[in-house]
Formats: sequence, C-alpha cells, structure tokens
Amino acid sequence: MSTYPFGARSPLRITFGFGLVVLVVFAIVPAVAVFLISFTDIRGLPGIPVNWVGLDNYERFFSAARIGYNVNALKNTLIYAVVSTVAINALGLAIAVLLNQKLRGKTFARAVVFLPTILGVTVIGLIWSLFFNPSAGPAATVWSWFGADSAFFGDPNLALGLVIFVQIWAGLGVAVVIYLAGLQAIPEELYEAADIDGASGGQRLRLVTVPLLAPSITANVLLAIVGSLQSYQLAYVLTGPNNPATQLLSLAIFSQAFGGSSTSGLGQSQGYAATISVIQFIIVSVASLLVLIYLRRREARL
Repeated sequence: MSTYPFGARSPLRITFGFGLVVLVVFAIVPAVAVFLISFTDIRGLPGIPVNWVGLDNYERFFSAARIGYNVNALKNTLIYAVVSTVAINALGLAIAVLLNQKLRGKTFARAVVFLPTILGVTVIGLIWSLFFNPSAGPAATVWSWFGADSAFFGDPNLALGLVIFVQIWAGLGVAVVIYLAGLQAIPEELYEAADIDGASGGQRLRLVTVPLLAPSITANVLLAIVGSLQSYQLAYVLTGPNNPATQLLSLAIFSQAFGGSSTSGLGQSQGYAATISVIQFIIVSVASLLVLIYLRRREARL
C-alpha cells in the first residue's frame, strides 16, 4: 500500500520539481543577482557602462560620511520592527480571544478587524493622511480642543510613532486570523477540565491557551518581524522618502534604486541599493533565526 498522497511517486516528484523550479527562478536567482549587483556601480541608465567595484559600495555604506544616515535608518528600522511586532501580537491575541467567545455579531466584527488587510497601501495612506491632516482632519480637531496643534506626519517627534500605529492597524487582521485558527483547534474539554479544577480566566489563558497557541505565536512573531523589517511602503506614502524621522533601511533601498533620495548624499544607484539590501537581508535573517530558535525552544518547554 502506497504511503504517498498521490498514490504514486511520479506525481509527487513532478509537484516538488515544479515547486523547486519556481523557488529557483523567483527567489534564488534574483537573490544571487542582487548579491552580484552589490559589487558593481550600475545605475540603471542607458549608455552608462557597468563596472565591477568590489567592496566599494560596502565601504561607502560604513564610511564616516554616511554612517550617521545609515545608523539613523537602522535605529528607526529596529524601533519600527520591535514595537509593531509586540503590539500586533499582543493586540491580535487579545482580540482573537475576545472574538472566539460566543458573542452576537462576532462574524461581522471579525470581518471589520480583517478589513484593513485587504486595503492597498495607497488607500491606507490616503485614509490616515486625511485623518491626520493638520489643517482640517479629525485628529487636528481633537488636538484643538486642548488648545494645541501638530503637523502629525510632519512632526519629527510624532512621525515614526504614527507610521508604526498605521502599520499595526494594517497588519492586525492577519495576526487575529492566525490566532483564531489556533484557538479553535484547542479542545473544549481542556477548558472544562480547567474549570473543574477551579482555574480563573487568567489561569486558563496562561496555562491552557498560550501553551497550545505556541505554534501560532511563532508564526505571527516571525511574520511580523520579517514584514516590519522589510516594510517601506507606509513610510513612503505617509511621510515621503526623505524624512529623517521615518527613514528605514528598506526605504533607503527603494530611494536609491528608483530615485527620490537626497538625504543620503547619493544619486540613484542600483549597485548601492543592492548593497543595502544585502545588509538588510543579513539583519533580517539573523533576527528571524534567533527568534525562531528561542520560540521553538519555548514551544518544547511548554
């Protein structure tokens, strides 16, 4: 009797072979190409020769002339990633637990929570740009009740926090759906046994729900970390490419590759953008690997 789901080896090999081809063509080949481009001075303009410059782009990234800009971008990126990851998972778990109860209208509430996920970045940017419009937006009106005003996304003290807030709002739906799926897979008998033992609501959450949600927590944390470390669209739409308060490594890559960067002191350069992307890839890989190891070990202990 065959142990393969397809009943034979050939369909299985064809399926995995096709998947491997897709992975190589759309993931590995572009990654290798970006790594090679990082050693060139390519600028994407016709008629300009491409030269092999070796480690010049990497030396430029860590040079004294640009270290301030890059350290600021790295600091903003780490703040963006940590705050949004923690907030998305904490709020996502709390909302999922609430929506998993027997409540009227919970299906509609789930749809409302997931709605921001299906909106495009431009739509999200337009919504919150209008909301935080410093002259006529609802936030400005509330601000005026206290005799104050603010430029909101134009305020260097508020801009990054507001972009993080919008990122949390936009990414919360996916986390809630994953947590809901995990909650619904927990046998009800475990909660009944906890009730018989006299466990309170908090104890049920800590001793039953969280341990059995460990795989969902791991998935959500990794998705949030990778997504936030690579995110630039919201910062670009809400504050533009040259705002130091919201400068991110991923935004620097976009600005260098496709233009619109003036604060970095460089013109458009795909070679330098590829260098930043390689450095960002190393940061994302190390952060994700460390978090994955920690969460997997925690799953085993739970």
